[in-house]
Amino acid sequence: MAERHSLFKVYARWRPLNASDSSASELERGVARHEKNHSISVSSTSSSNRLRTWKSGASFAEVFSECALNSHVFGSVVAPTIPQVMNGGTCNFFAYGHSGSGKTHTIVGYNHEEEEYLGMCLAAARDLFQAVNGIPNSMSDRPECKEDEEKEELGVVVRLYEVRGKCAYDLFNNGVECHVREGADGQTHVRGQTEILQDGKVRVRPIVAVPCWSFSEFRKTVLSGFNSRTTGSSSVHDESSRAHAVLELEVINKALLEARDAVIERESELVPVGKRATDVHIAEHSKALIRQPDGRYIQNPEYKVNQALIDTTEAAKKECEVRLQAAQDAVANCFKTRRHACLGGKFVFVDLAGAEFFDQGTANSALRPKQTAQEQRQGRQINTDLFALKEVIRARAANQARIPFRASPLTMVLRSHFLATNGCSSIMLTLSPSDAQFVATVNTLKYGNLIGEAGGATGKD
Repeated sequence: MAERHSLFKVYARWRPLNASDSSASELERGVARHEKNHSISVSSTSSSNRLRTWKSGASFAEVFSECALNSHVFGSVVAPTIPQVMNGGTCNFFAYGHSGSGKTHTIVGYNHEEEEYLGMCLAAARDLFQAVNGIPNSMSDRPECKEDEEKEELGVVVRLYEVRGKCAYDLFNNGVECHVREGADGQTHVRGQTEILQDGKVRVRPIVAVPCWSFSEFRKTVLSGFNSRTTGSSSVHDESSRAHAVLELEVINKALLEARDAVIERESELVPVGKRATDVHIAEHSKALIRQPDGRYIQNPEYKVNQALIDTTEAAKKECEVRLQAAQDAVANCFKTRRHACLGGKFVFVDLAGAEFFDQGTANSALRPKQTAQEQRQGRQINTDLFALKEVIRARAANQARIPFRASPLTMVLRSHFLATNGCSSIMLTLSPSDAQFVATVNTLKYGNLIGEAGGATGKD
């Protein structure tokens, strides 16, 4: 019997009217409570004095009003999942909505020195550090045990990157472009630029992972990364992020970090040695053949293949492959022999780029900045990514055998997080109460309603 995935919970959060809403009136809103969930209704009369209404199904686990503080949202949505991460699970949280609806406020927050204003990712890191720091250490006082104790010290490694178009951009490495590829192992790999080292090694680093050993260090690191995010003009918000931001928090220790660094080192050793073996093999066998005028190849009687050279280079390649496998086994062994179940536990927060809505009418056209052709193309790509994400969520919720992770670079990089065991996923819809944004708000709600219904959030079997 196929494994049944946990429900994909859907939340909604209204933001208050702000200065960018100009003189727009407020939408009429309603929330109805059902046996397990909530439904949302919205109505507007601003368009030609014609009443427009829409009502969702019972798809929403909770609906937060514009008065809800970030601390309340975190306590209801993220805090209950801390035990899962502390047991090695992966919990994913998305923020979806049109530009300017409050996604970044919900994920990161703004007043980062005040506890109640911390966004979900910062509050999660705060509680995660409290949890790992509360784990008792039972190591002996012997010197050799002290060294082991240092390697077992728990921390949180953080990765932050954007997915824009077909590539990822590492925000902890000056926004360097990284390629999103599926490897021979079926896993998605996000790799940066190739480095040629002085000793001939060829290194291709993955997304930079910054280890943090305290919450204050984590907060400083993450805020610095988010400040470098790409911005541009949007049809709704003039400083909207133009790419999806993926923030990964993983519980690690120094032994695991050292083991992963060793894998990168062994890979860099293998590349030139493997290339040398391939080049020698091709060169030797090419010399042993002669091309005839009719295009056929025959053996060259005057040349004998240097099999000893081929064997030597193949042996060197095999030695590097064995060393790489040993390094990979060492990483796996870190998890097999872990003293703490939380090792490898992850929080993943995804600040989705604003969905673009070009059919909002002329109510606010004078206030909307004109988009360039490039930005319009970016908007279409963003919507393509969001559609692919929706289809992946629906396929997983329906327990389909084939899940379309390859449909978008965004879903490719999220593949391992979705497939992780002992985890959960949820999405927060961020909504504007402005009457001028009625179409955008309804489209956002429709997206969440589809996910809620497909994910079993309505209580259907």
